[in-house]
Amino acid sequence: MNKTLRVRVYGGILFLACVIAGYTFQATPVPTLTIEKVYDDLYMVVGDGGNVAVYITNEGVILVDDKYEQDHDQIVTRIKSVTNQPVKYILSTHYHADHSGGNTLFAKEAEIISTRNAHDGIVKHLQGNAPNNMIPARVTFTDETSVFLGGKEVRAKYFGRAHTNGDAFVYFPEHKLVHSGDSFASAPTATPLVDYPGGASLIEWPKTLDKVMSTWDFEQVIPGHGPLSNKAGMKAYRDRVEVLRTKAQALVRGGKSEAELSKFMETEYKWAPNSLFQKWSVPGMMVELK
Repeated sequence: MNKTLRVRVYGGILFLACVIAGYTFQATPVPTLTIEKVYDDLYMVVGDGGNVAVYITNEGVILVDDKYEQDHDQIVTRIKSVTNQPVKYILSTHYHADHSGGNTLFAKEAEIISTRNAHDGIVKHLQGNAPNNMIPARVTFTDETSVFLGGKEVRAKYFGRAHTNGDAFVYFPEHKLVHSGDSFASAPTATPLVDYPGGASLIEWPKTLDKVMSTWDFEQVIPGHGPLSNKAGMKAYRDRVEVLRTKAQALVRGGKSEAELSKFMETEYKWAPNSLFQKWSVPGMMVELK
């Protein structure tokens, strides 16, 4: 085989390998989403990111959160399986891409509302591993807001720092139900991901949940992640956060190093090395818990 032919053959092989690699990457399937009925007019879309609340009115649909951008079409399909009404409003619980990444496509068809700090978190790209094309809400609030649609009301309120410095809790008065975003996860062993780069506070977290539970009359909770829960589940989670804070603070005030705190969190709470829990939470805990 002469040199020119060898170059062409090897070049062809390399090109084919690149095509296959590109196809393999693009062909990776998006996880399947499912929709679960909570009430006749209220559903949860679950899977691949944070839980989405779907509230149906005779004038349109109100969502809480919209997962990743890649989930847009599936979310729309799941909604169409239960109503022909279009999505009119989306209330965002916070700025992370697994809850607000869908803004990129939903912004073309719905009004998105968030706290001002959640808006700024997207604009400032505080989540380093988030896509660069995320779109923030066009309508923001600092304390509280309500959406009225088809004779129904949904309230969103900022109670204080927890998972970030802009966490919104969303209340459905008709059903006495709260969507908590990632300020509460319903798995029995769930621990708090304290996004210190995004203004979170481990000290304030239990206080924020106390305010939610004492302000609104509710029984059920759609958590940021995990199955449908209730007020008792939120209280149990709040208490676990408090215990974690107490243990971590004792180590910090006892003079332990960041590496020692990190190892404790790995052993005691199964925070994997190099996980977001370790990267976002541990350095901030060393500062806040002094």
